[in-house]
Amino acid sequence: MVTLGVRRWETLRHSVQGVGKRQNQDWHDCQGSGSGTDPLVLAVADGHGSAVHARSALGARFAVDRFLVLASAFGRAAHDCHEPGRLTRLMTYARDDFPRALVHEWRQEALGHWDRNRPVVEEAAREPRPEEKLVLYGTTLIGAVLTPWLFVAWQIGDGDLAVVEHDGTLTRPLAPAEEDLGDETESLCGREAWRSMRMHWAPVFEQARAPRLVVLSTDGLSKSFASADGYAEFVLGLAGRLAEEGGTGVRESLPAWLAQASRYSGDDTTLTAAVRHPEAPPEASGPAAAPPPAEASAPAPAADTSAPPDPRTAAGPTGGDVDMERKTET
Repeated sequence: MVTLGVRRWETLRHSVQGVGKRQNQDWHDCQGSGSGTDPLVLAVADGHGSAVHARSALGARFAVDRFLVLASAFGRAAHDCHEPGRLTRLMTYARDDFPRALVHEWRQEALGHWDRNRPVVEEAAREPRPEEKLVLYGTTLIGAVLTPWLFVAWQIGDGDLAVVEHDGTLTRPLAPAEEDLGDETESLCGREAWRSMRMHWAPVFEQARAPRLVVLSTDGLSKSFASADGYAEFVLGLAGRLAEEGGTGVRESLPAWLAQASRYSGDDTTLTAAVRHPEAPPEASGPAAAPPPAEASAPAPAADTSAPPDPRTAAGPTGGDVDMERKTET
């Protein structure tokens, strides 16, 4: 029996404009319940913001909008991933074809906007090449899709995907091996941008082992901390507050936390997160797989939840390994 229309995840999101910035160049959105026929899709994008990327706020919005459309269709296609061979084909599509489709649609959206909104120039001026037009819209992107049987995420450029697993451990599956230098980062406006897109693939073979919390954020949040440990402490603190207070209380506090982070980083700061409802009923037709590993240890203690997570504070490392079935590819 398949359970339809069940809201399996609660979402929260907010964005604040960087201090001294004329416009918030970030964009974010989410949609869906996380059921088999209504996958949950989350995305954040960070327009580059300099004069060279004068239309990057629009580029960020195009990236999020196109991702939601493509990822929702992908999530619905995963509804029958239990069929033999289906999961492998979906992973191949997610790794090879999805990034190409997303970059293509973003380029079409940006170039179409440029054609409808051409700058006033001298008649004899040279027509910019498509690559030159696209630079105006340069942006990063992080997006994720969650169904009862599958969690897939993609990222190009900076920003963070943090996952609090079922046992309370924190992972950052798309963190690059080496951090970008300064403000340099990969971008959707780059040549063959799909080759720079990283993917995290994580089938869910047992509902109880699905992630507790998935957090997508632009780099304005992580840069507000003195170290990566501080960002990890923030995410674990967020998970603790959600477990204790539920989404309503955290949603009220989130704007103040992000504003505080933005004051430290000086950048636009955006967060979109999904927390799993522990009482969500199981859904049939999951992926066929080998028996899951033995049950993990008890959840790790969260950070101090008596106060909001505080930028610029350090904490102990909370990294963890992903299951063998999971893959993170670039």
